[in-house]
Amino acid sequence: MKMPLAGSVRRALFQTAGSSVVPIRYRAQLLARLGLAGIDDVALGHGITFCNPNSIRVGAGSFINNQAYFDAGPIRLGTNVTVGPRAMFVTGNHGIGPSARRAADGAHRGINVGDGAWIGAGAIVLPGITVGAGSIIGAGAVVTSDCLPDSVYAGVPARKLRDLEPGDQGGEAD
Repeated sequence: MKMPLAGSVRRALFQTAGSSVVPIRYRAQLLARLGLAGIDDVALGHGITFCNPNSIRVGAGSFINNQAYFDAGPIRLGTNVTVGPRAMFVTGNHGIGPSARRAADGAHRGINVGDGAWIGAGAIVLPGITVGAGSIIGAGAVVTSDCLPDSVYAGVPARKLRDLEPGDQGGEAD
């Protein structure tokens, strides 16, 4: 019989399991044993933050690089998704309140990233966004609206730079 772990103990175990002391090939297995579901056949860098592990699903063949941040969710990454270091998936937002406290009550809206997408280093994907399959989000981009499949987006806010053919390969992203 499994005993439920207290919140602070569970967070400490998640932090340790995701640290650089655990070899990359074992991180996903260890995190899965701690209760992180949906990360079969996923490579995980170190220092990744999962604010609510129960609301994250990552498809097989995906890679999440060092220090990526996953807010409370729900967040769904398709198969073969690549996430650059320090990328952020922010699902929480607040309404605008009165001047005494501008950040009013908050809510979370899910994020979906399609199969084969590539989220660049330091990119920020905001609440309610869908990134289409096969898309590339440039390093440092702030994604404020949905992204079409097989397209390159970059900038603040992220804007579409060009289309990609579904079979395109080679070269570097813009």
